[in-house]
Amino acid sequence: MTDVTEENETYEETPTERPNTFENIEEEGDIAADYLEELLDIADIDGDIDIEVRNQRTYLAVLNDEDNNEELRQLVGRNGQVLEALQELVRLSVLAASGNRSRLILDVAGYRAERREQLADAARQAVEEVRESGEDYHMNPLGAYERKIVHDIVAEQGLYSESEGEGPSRHVVISLPEV
Repeated sequence: MTDVTEENETYEETPTERPNTFENIEEEGDIAADYLEELLDIADIDGDIDIEVRNQRTYLAVLNDEDNNEELRQLVGRNGQVLEALQELVRLSVLAASGNRSRLILDVAGYRAERREQLADAARQAVEEVRESGEDYHMNPLGAYERKIVHDIVAEQGLYSESEGEGPSRHVVISLPEV
């Protein structure tokens, strides 16, 4: 933001959001990939960066040829905490370079893909339990991206879900649809 003065009036100039065009999303991916490459170089970690655009969102994946690369897995951390922080840093780098907030998703060593499968299985099991018992099912707390995955799976199964709680306690509640 820049303070601009015109004829004794001062106002703040705020960056304007650019439309979410394919070119802007592609540029976001390039900025994020450059930032990640620098981080990998500094940490002396081998990794290839794959950029994909789906549903007007940039998806970045950091992979390498080794099946179980512990160095790359360190960028995931316990329960994906390091990955979440790294994703936020990459989003901030895009904001600093382009002036646009990013909704990019970062995956390292296939963690998010594996986690998606785990969440899908847990959501399907919860759906079955709700169908059998008729009682609401409260899942463990999840981040926003993971809650979205669960909501989508529950909807595909024809049940209802909503998020409850605040902050780190926010979780998905699955229930039968109201008749």
